[in-house]
Amino acid sequence: MADLMRERPSWMSFFPTSRGAVPSPASRRGRMGRTLAATLLACVALVGHEQAASARTARAIAQQAQAAEDQDAIIATVNGAVLTKRDVDTRGRLFALSSGLDVSDDVMQRLRPQIVRQLIDEKLRMQEMLDRHINVPIQQIGDAIAGIEQRNGMPQNALRNKLAEDGVSLTTLIDQIRVQIGWSQVLRQETAEHGRITASEIEQRMAALKREDGKPEYMISEIFVPVEDPRHTENELKFTETIIQELRAGAPFPIVAAQFSQGQSALDGGMMGWTQEDGLDPQVVDVARKMPDGAISNPIRVAGGYVIATIAERRTVGHQMATILTIRQVFFPFDAPLDPENPTDQQKATLDTATAFANEAKNCDQMEAENKNLGEKHPSDPGELMLNHLNPQMREILEPLGPGKTSKPLVSSEGILVLMVCTRDERNIAIQTPSQIADHLMNERVEQTSRQLNRDLQRRAIIDMRSKT
Repeated sequence: MADLMRERPSWMSFFPTSRGAVPSPASRRGRMGRTLAATLLACVALVGHEQAASARTARAIAQQAQAAEDQDAIIATVNGAVLTKRDVDTRGRLFALSSGLDVSDDVMQRLRPQIVRQLIDEKLRMQEMLDRHINVPIQQIGDAIAGIEQRNGMPQNALRNKLAEDGVSLTTLIDQIRVQIGWSQVLRQETAEHGRITASEIEQRMAALKREDGKPEYMISEIFVPVEDPRHTENELKFTETIIQELRAGAPFPIVAAQFSQGQSALDGGMMGWTQEDGLDPQVVDVARKMPDGAISNPIRVAGGYVIATIAERRTVGHQMATILTIRQVFFPFDAPLDPENPTDQQKATLDTATAFANEAKNCDQMEAENKNLGEKHPSDPGELMLNHLNPQMREILEPLGPGKTSKPLVSSEGILVLMVCTRDERNIAIQTPSQIADHLMNERVEQTSRQLNRDLQRRAIIDMRSKT
């Protein structure tokens, strides 16, 4: 019994009192009540915290759901195809990232109406491509992206890597380029129905060029912004002014042209090539005569829209002397990428071999034969090179070399290159060949066809604008 008593818990073990005093039954009941109340209050507080946390979680989920719903809000339907707010926002982010600028919210807001219009036009063009069963291979799209990177001095894959880092789907860029390439195929089909450029047309243009002899000619690039309603051009003008502001702040012209120009030169970064004054709108000619090379023009109002122009250089029609080189190259490959701090024995031996060959080679036939022996990893003949169009580093290497003279070995991570100049000619490159004239005439015809077909598609389309975004 004593053992059982020792094991029996006392009230004191649960509710100890101060100084060892034994509480009265009434005191015990009072304290038990207070303790129970405190315990209940603690439970209520705990439940309250849990409810508050649940409420915050619910609000966060609701906000995320609302944000997703807002992104999926329909801006317009184009012949039943849906254009959402997400599409517009993503295209805007693509422009901001590819331009390399910190585009403000205010600027982006001013761009939105034109982005909406451009996306509507792209949907119309894509529908026309599908109707004509035109498919653009992904390899062709990849080549176009590589061309954009190359024209802007970017390393390979830099543009797509930048998009991935900033959470912009590469699909956004792919879709835009797919439409640009596919639309070019649509236009080739359309212009083919009107026949090819005739010999008579080429002769007429050659006669016109002779009359233009001594007049200016421009290496010009453009961004064309079409105007929907000639009576109300406020939105397009505001958009054009915003684009000019970004270009003058440092946005690369080829990137902006690829993003926003509705001209057929968009895929080439807006580059129109050497163009005589009779191949430009009169309003553009007036500006081109006055603006300095490298400047960005103010908005130029032309038939059908606005043009932003920039001139890389100018020359006189029929008169432009240039140094033309033909070269041969030999590439000595490494077995592994070069670590300059720790070259392998193979790489050291390759440098010795390349140096000895550069000292011994006497003519371009030897260069071509040696490059073939080495597997021709680089083409022996890269074609004619215009000296003043080469990058500064290559120009510095080739300029002092006479025919039959080799360069010093040029070391890269993949191997060693040796160059030899075969011929060096001074040539008047301003004289256009018949094939060049035919290409220029075809480009003009394609541009006219594009504007007309785009107007026809818009006229026939059922476009339901749900929001002004």
